[in-house]
Amino acid sequence: MTLSSHRFHSIAALTLIATTLAAVTGCHNVTPAVKSSASNAVAVYSIPVDVMKDYISGDYASADYDKRAQGYDWVGVMVRAESDQQVDIKVRSRSDIKKQTCQFDGKAILMGQDAAHGTIFQAQANDSTVFFQFKDNMLTIDSPNKYALNYFCSGGASLAGEYQKLTEDLAI
Repeated sequence: MTLSSHRFHSIAALTLIATTLAAVTGCHNVTPAVKSSASNAVAVYSIPVDVMKDYISGDYASADYDKRAQGYDWVGVMVRAESDQQVDIKVRSRSDIKKQTCQFDGKAILMGQDAAHGTIFQAQANDSTVFFQFKDNMLTIDSPNKYALNYFCSGGASLAGEYQKLTEDLAI
């Protein structure tokens, strides 16, 4: 097992454990996306659109993106704020010198945010929940069903993993 594979499995396990614990016990440090009031009305917390555009919106890429000139495969993620609670996500793999191996288009809804976990969005894809975690200029894509994210890629690849935010536009 490679270091990055071990690291991914550790992140996946931690994400699943944290989600389960938060659901069972409640996390007092998390700003929830949905909170019930005494009258059972639902109040939705949101992130200002300008914060979403500055902090979350942008292009992200896998580690090998920097080595694309040497022919390395890479995956890029384009994230755009649609509202204060939703982002549009497009995932593309390199298609300049090879046939594209990964593609995903979807919308993710704000789940919550705090200092420890960053900002987390979720979407439904391939009959599974997909989490998009934004923290410290990194995007981590994960799912409790580790095989659900393989559906969007060929050759055994997966959307799951870590992506660094780019300072320039993604070169697809």
